[in-house]
Amino acid sequence: MEILAFVIGVALMVVGLAVSIALHELGHLWPAKKFGVRVGQYMVGFGPTLWSRRRNGTEYGVKAIPLGGYISMAGMYPPSPKAQTRGGRAAGGFFATMVQDARDANDETVHGEDDTHVFYRLPIWKRIVVMLGGPVMNLLFAVVLFTILLSGIGVQTATTEVARLSECVPTTSATECTDSSAPAPAEAAGIQPGDVIVSIDGEPVADFDEAYEIIRSSPGQQLTFVIERDGAEQTLQITPATIEGEVAASDGTTTTQEVGFIGVGPTVEYVRQPIGAGVQMTAQNVQAVVGIIWQLPAKVWQTGVDLVTGQERDPNGPLSIVGASRLSGEVAAADSPILNRVAGFLSLLASLNIALFVFNMIPLLPLDGGHIAVALWEGIKRAWAKLFRRPPPKPVDATKLVPLTFAVFVALLVMGGVLILADLFNPVSLF
Repeated sequence: MEILAFVIGVALMVVGLAVSIALHELGHLWPAKKFGVRVGQYMVGFGPTLWSRRRNGTEYGVKAIPLGGYISMAGMYPPSPKAQTRGGRAAGGFFATMVQDARDANDETVHGEDDTHVFYRLPIWKRIVVMLGGPVMNLLFAVVLFTILLSGIGVQTATTEVARLSECVPTTSATECTDSSAPAPAEAAGIQPGDVIVSIDGEPVADFDEAYEIIRSSPGQQLTFVIERDGAEQTLQITPATIEGEVAASDGTTTTQEVGFIGVGPTVEYVRQPIGAGVQMTAQNVQAVVGIIWQLPAKVWQTGVDLVTGQERDPNGPLSIVGASRLSGEVAAADSPILNRVAGFLSLLASLNIALFVFNMIPLLPLDGGHIAVALWEGIKRAWAKLFRRPPPKPVDATKLVPLTFAVFVALLVMGGVLILADLFNPVSLF
């Protein structure tokens, strides 16, 4: 059953990735068609086509490998003069040939100089909207997932309801209770499982963390507990025992100090958060992923070093889809309530969409952020010409950036390969 659950978890993540990619490409497709751009294909996945159907001039389809997707828009770049060739190849060698091939492929989608249904003829702001549509769709999907997770399911919270009691006060010399062990103050005072702590020394407590801090900071001091039992309030006097405990400092270090202990364990429940919690969680995750993406080459290098040396990986480092799928499988196979596993899967899928959003906003071709950067540069050139009353400049020929695009593609391919190998042979584990 555990293996079956693991396989189901992996399959769910693959389906979730496919849905995320489909939404991303839909984010490009809808505004492109709205603005009149001719779109030849809308495909989810790569490799052989499993299913396709043509509608209103666009072929919609699903391919065998759900690791990406694309839409093909007519005239992504303006038509450019044919390069001089030598013996059937563009003059200038390998990269010149790449540039010319890109131009030829682009020119095939443009039906003459009067073709208005092409991407490059759109106003700058419309081009930016089309290219932003994909990443923004992933961002919105993450907001929806986090909202379902936080406001629909809730956050596991230690409540003020007592779930269990300790029989004795723990000591450094004994791990189990003996006849000579001091009884736990809570049980000795008469607290029972199911009691709800209302206040301590006149201070209301909303959750167990608040009660815990008061108790730990009051070793040897008598405290007045107001508890609710069977709908009625009772008052109990409890003096926390003094034990040695670790206390975290503001700089992250811990020290051993004397702390209070009464011996109660809380009931953990899902507490639903306000509807805006999903947006807040999304913003926090975007900030965290930006920090990772900014250092991506260094982090991937370290991941490769850890793979070769057998060192434990940074659990907060980058993952490939293989790693995300493994984590999803672990969540599905975990020995925990089904709601916990659903919450874990939603959190992973939302985080994956945050990564897709941030990664695609990197201002390098062939990523969406690169196309946005090209459009912004053309807008700046046009604004500059208008300011100084000069003739409008020609559209930016992004095919000249094909060598840089190729270099970025190779770098992404290498980093992706390193992460996949690391996720296979030196994986990050949740448990």
